[in-house]
Amino acid sequence: MENVNIKDEYIKLGQLLKLSSLVGSGTDAKFVINDGMVKVNGEVELRRGKKIYPGDIVEFEGMSVKVTNDN
Repeated sequence: MENVNIKDEYIKLGQLLKLSSLVGSGTDAKFVINDGMVKVNGEVELRRGKKIYPGDIVEFEGMSVKVTNDN
């Protein structure tokens, strides 16, 4: 599992997918989220603007990313 550190209180799901290089663009993020291919904390998430907080785990295509905040 990869850790992705954010500097703010939260990050939106679409932005996290791009930041962690799970997708190449915002358009790609939109499609994979709308197709139900992304899970947040084990549950399918269909909202690109879903707020992801430190401690949340995002899964896509067998890869997992945990959000951290070192502030």
